[in-house]
Amino acid sequence: MEFRLLHYFVAVAEERHYGRAAARLHMTQPPLSRAIKQLETDLGVVLLHRSAAGVALTAAGQTLYAEATALLEQAERARARVTAAAGAATLTVGTLADTGRELGTSVAAAFRRRHPEVAIRFREADFTDPTTGLRAGLVDVALTRTPFDDTGISTRVLRSERVGAVLRTDDPLANRGPLRLADLADRPWFQLPDGTDPIWRAYWNGAAPVGERPAGPVVRTVTECLQAVLWNGMVGIAPLSHALPDGLTVAPLTDMPPSRLVVAWASARENPLVRSFAQLAGTAHRSARA
Repeated sequence: MEFRLLHYFVAVAEERHYGRAAARLHMTQPPLSRAIKQLETDLGVVLLHRSAAGVALTAAGQTLYAEATALLEQAERARARVTAAAGAATLTVGTLADTGRELGTSVAAAFRRRHPEVAIRFREADFTDPTTGLRAGLVDVALTRTPFDDTGISTRVLRSERVGAVLRTDDPLANRGPLRLADLADRPWFQLPDGTDPIWRAYWNGAAPVGERPAGPVVRTVTECLQAVLWNGMVGIAPLSHALPDGLTVAPLTDMPPSRLVVAWASARENPLVRSFAQLAGTAHRSARA
C-alpha cells in the first residue's frame, strides 16, 4: 500500500464525503475516486459504501482507518526525527481546523525575510488533539485554541474571541439574539470522541456532559460539526468570527468564556526558531487589531 493512497483514504473516511475530501486534499474528485478504487482493488476488499447521503465505512474500512492513521503518524514522526538528525532547518507548524488561515500573508512574509533558509511544513489536526501533535513530537509549534490541558506546554495568546451557538437559520432560537446555555438545555449537541482531552471536550460541549443534555453525533472536524447542525438540527459552538455556510447562523452565548487563539509549543523543546515564530505571529495580530 502506498502512503499516498492511505492519506487519500483517511481524508475520505473522516469527511464522509468525496467532494469535501477532494477539497481538503486540494484535488478534484475523479482522481480521488480512482485512487480509492485502486486501494480497494489492491486489498481485495470493499472499504466504503457510497450513497446520496455521503460515504460509510465498511468493517474492513474501519479497520484500515485505524491502521492507516497510526501508520501515517508514525511516518510523520520518522520524517521529523530524520530531518532533525540531518541538521536541516525545518519548522513544522500544527494547525487545528481553520486556524491555519489566521497566520495570514504578513506572518509568512515576515518569517521568510527573517529566516530565508528555513523550510516550513504544516500538519492539520482534527478535534481529537487540540495540541495538533505537540505532545507526540509531530510538530514544533501549534496554532490552536484553548482551553486544553497545557501541562508542559507554553502558549502565547494572539486573540480572545466570544463564541456562540451554531444553529440553522430556521431554528426558533436563531433570531432571539444573545442566548444562555440554559436556553439550549434540551438540545442535542455534537460530541467529541472518547479519549479527547477532557478540558477541551468539556468546553466545546458547553460544560454539560452527556446525560445532562441529549447526545448528538460524534464529530472530528469542523465540516462534520456544521453538517450535523445543518442536516439534523444539532447545536454546535463556534467563535463569532467564523464564516458559516448558507443555512447556518451563530447566536452569541453570554455565559460561555471566550475562545483564545494561541501559538503553543512544548516547553522542553523551545528553541530560537520557535520563539521567533511566536513573536512574529504575535506582532502580526497586534498590527491587525490596530
